[in-house]
Amino acid sequence: MKKRIISAVVATLIFAPIIYFGGKAFSIAIGMLAVLAFKEMLDLKENATEIPEIMKGIGLVNLLLIVFSQYTNDLYMFGLSYRVLTISLLTLFIPTLFYKNNKYTTREALYLVGIVMLLGVVFNSFIFIRSFSLYTLLYLMIICIITDTFAMLTGMLIGKHKACPKISPKKTIEGCIGGSIIGTAVSTIFYCNLVGKFSIKLVLITLVLTVIGQLGDLFFSKIKRENQIKDFSNIMPGHGGVLDRLDSLCFVIMAYMLFISFI
Repeated sequence: MKKRIISAVVATLIFAPIIYFGGKAFSIAIGMLAVLAFKEMLDLKENATEIPEIMKGIGLVNLLLIVFSQYTNDLYMFGLSYRVLTISLLTLFIPTLFYKNNKYTTREALYLVGIVMLLGVVFNSFIFIRSFSLYTLLYLMIICIITDTFAMLTGMLIGKHKACPKISPKKTIEGCIGGSIIGTAVSTIFYCNLVGKFSIKLVLITLVLTVIGQLGDLFFSKIKRENQIKDFSNIMPGHGGVLDRLDSLCFVIMAYMLFISFI
């Protein structure tokens, strides 16, 4: 518990000013987190064919290209430039034709592409949303924090029915509902005071985001269970790795990019 508290305090002292001031420092920090998350995902491949180091390097370059891609007014609703995505796909797929003895197969290529696309879109969205509005980013973070916290508390108090026992035995249906209700209420109040106006549409979108955040948590829990690990890494003692801390936020921030023009 002591390590967990110290890690949380240190992380807060480091990232709170970076998030507040934004700009290049924030973008660089997000890029560093993307690199760490990329390594965490690659480390899951320890029981499969090893991906050649040069392909890991090419994957990392493509990841950073996506993370630091600039949105345009025409494309911000739908994602990244096809130019960047095409470069990533071609440079990760074509080399499978030239490696011998199954050193880099289409299986590894598809795995690497999946990692690059997922993390690239997620961390690029972080940069875009922060450049758009500090309070919007905080709104999304609050959705995850409040939902996760009250899902746990509600589950401890009145939870009886398991939500996904094979993936996360401690999660209950009652906890998920309680987390979504409180998460929606608190996040909507925050949004109305610091971001925009109240509307039924806002409430509904926030509610959907609380649900998607919990699904994101389950998705990354499923990855860990399938790979028989407790945490993605130990970069934050007591908390795990980058993806352990950002699991639900990854899904929330992607989903928000779909809703951004409707709020």
